[in-house]
Amino acid sequence: MYRDDELLQLSGLQHLLYCPRQCALAYMEMQWADNSFTAKGIIMHDKVHAEKIERRKNVVIERDMYIKSFSLGLVGKADVVEFHKSENLMTPFPVEYKSGKAKKDNTDKVQLCAQALCLEEMMKIKIPNGAIFYGKTKNRLNVDFDESLRDETIALAKDFHNLIESGITPKAQISEKCNNCSLKELCLPELAAGKKSVKKYLQEIASERDS
Repeated sequence: MYRDDELLQLSGLQHLLYCPRQCALAYMEMQWADNSFTAKGIIMHDKVHAEKIERRKNVVIERDMYIKSFSLGLVGKADVVEFHKSENLMTPFPVEYKSGKAKKDNTDKVQLCAQALCLEEMMKIKIPNGAIFYGKTKNRLNVDFDESLRDETIALAKDFHNLIESGITPKAQISEKCNNCSLKELCLPELAAGKKSVKKYLQEIASERDS
């Protein structure tokens, strides 16, 4: 179990899964920069959080809800938690809002699952699923919190703590996803300045290995 002063930002999990170096730059070196993708996300989240609590038939919607878990060592806020009334119970259903579209990996899903694990610990209740709303496609993706996703999320939380405790920022691992990273200019100034494209950089590395 972690103490209050050891809790890390829950949002760091998605950054760690996306790129350990990005995670270290943002959460250990406290470096950050916005691009068009993150700016759209900020605007979307501001709209979501405009009204804190909303009541509908058999559903209470709470926005910007403070959550934490001492077993995971995480703290943060959930975009939206819908409390669905079933008999005499109000079952939490976390909903995360993203400005883009659904990803092929679990980057967004682990963040949502971590929110569910925090709520489970806080409320002593099992949460089977939640959802991610993607602004670009206007689709709501339902996510089941199965054992595989839970295990991945728990392991990622441990890796996050290990990374921060190590105090070591990983070296850059160049890939195509660097193009969409808001920290590209801080992480890879040569690429950000337009001197080289990520594709060309990777081709050069491949040529050096083959020679």
